Amino acid sequence: MAKSDKAVSYPPVELPVAGCTHNEPAFDCDRRAILAMLGKYQVTFNFNETVVLRSGYVRKKPKHSGGFETVVLVNDSGSSISMQHILVGTDGMTIKHWRQEWIYEQPSHWVYVGNQRFELHHRKPVSVPGTWTQLVFEVNDGPRYAGSGRWNHRYGVSTWTSERTWRPLPRREYTTRSDYQLLNVENRHTITPQGWTHEQDNTKVVREDGEDIVLVREFGFNNYRRITGFNFSPGLDYWKATAPFWSVVRARWDDELDKEGRIILLFQTGDEEFSDTVLSLADAYRANPRLKVHLPALDAAFNKFVNSNASTKR
Repeated sequence: MAKSDKAVSYPPVELPVAGCTHNEPAFDCDRRAILAMLGKYQVTFNFNETVVLRSGYVRKKPKHSGGFETVVLVNDSGSSISMQHILVGTDGMTIKHWRQEWIYEQPSHWVYVGNQRFELHHRKPVSVPGTWTQLVFEVNDGPRYAGSGRWNHRYGVSTWTSERTWRPLPRREYTTRSDYQLLNVENRHTITPQGWTHEQDNTKVVREDGEDIVLVREFGFNNYRRITGFNFSPGLDYWKATAPFWSVVRARWDDELDKEGRIILLFQTGDEEFSDTVLSLADAYRANPRLKVHLPALDAAFNKFVNSNASTKR
């Protein structure tokens, strides 16, 4: 977001931390922690390279940005919770941001394996009980990264920590760098009195001829601070007007992922044509909310940019 979108600090709203009461089922405590991430926030995104791991590498300058973001509930079936993030500018501009989905005791899920490929990962049965898998999706509702872990409620503080997972480069990196291809990441979400935080232990990796070469570690700290006094209604209005369209997009992605358990994105990291196409179709649906009018263009976009045939070579 623009600098003006983070210049003013709005008053915080404090709520009791989710926590877990004595003898309360862990499943209920976990759900309360996840749902506590819903709300209206002023967000800061901070990334600092820390430990240099390759000879000759020079740390890049820290990256800091911020904005305003509302997190709304998409669906909640008990053991599956989906939440959509929407950025809202001070001028009322809205941007559909990432989506996170939490699934309890999921035995298998897609994972990013590099080179714009996602494959089905079967977890060891012994590692599944009591865990939640977080699936993170792009602005176009396509897969981005996934990881599993447990919520910890000790000392009245709810924190979820993931296993280490692979993910593609984020926009803040692929728009400015081409010297590495992958991030290996451990994620940590913590519920706080004023909202929640997302900590990232990132390792930047070059993949050459099947060999992984580590460059540097990076610490990411995203702070979601619940506020009052800012007008989030444009974001809420956008979601209300376009939710039926995005439901169709999610269903289309589910169909692709179910075909072979493998997805290949037929564009390079940083090519935003597919996202721009789908976001434009959402705007078109908002202006003319008849799904059948927009489905042919949506199908054409998926046929051009997404392939779920396991035998396809790039």
